[in-house]
Amino acid sequence: MIRVQLPDRDRDALDAEFRRTADRKLRDRLQIVLMAARGRRPAEIAADLGISTRTVPRWLNAYLDRGLDGLRPRKATGAAPKVPDRLAAEVKRWVIDGPRACGLDRANWTYAELAGHLYQTHGIAAGRSAVLRFCKKLGVRVYRPTYQFLRADPAKQAKARVELADLKKGRKPVGSFC
Repeated sequence: MIRVQLPDRDRDALDAEFRRTADRKLRDRLQIVLMAARGRRPAEIAADLGISTRTVPRWLNAYLDRGLDGLRPRKATGAAPKVPDRLAAEVKRWVIDGPRACGLDRANWTYAELAGHLYQTHGIAAGRSAVLRFCKKLGVRVYRPTYQFLRADPAKQAKARVELADLKKGRKPVGSFC
């Protein structure tokens, strides 16, 4: 059994924090320590708070090791990102320049193709969704238009305009079937 003996000033500080906080998890953890300091057994504390008997020693040990900060709820850090931040400038350049600039025979990137190129060039195995999150963080999208009207051949533009106009003239209006 873990024995907790609190000096008066520590007990007052825990009690004040218990009354001040609105976080339910922190309140339960503080109450575990305060009840243990009053001599309650772990099984009794668990029964009173409606928690597992294994939870009580966990939080008592956390308090004894790290103090009040050991009781505060923390966010889980999560897994490290698959694509390291050091490649941000290079990946952004790939997306902006397009796959042709990287020596590939396609007009547009997809996130899966970008992940494959990342694996071929740097050996980093990242999936489509990991590359999507990385690009979103950089503020770039992989879509690049394959055709830009301003860069086309003026003669081909004029011919295309004439063909489009002829197609529009050849349409027949849709009438009613009555």
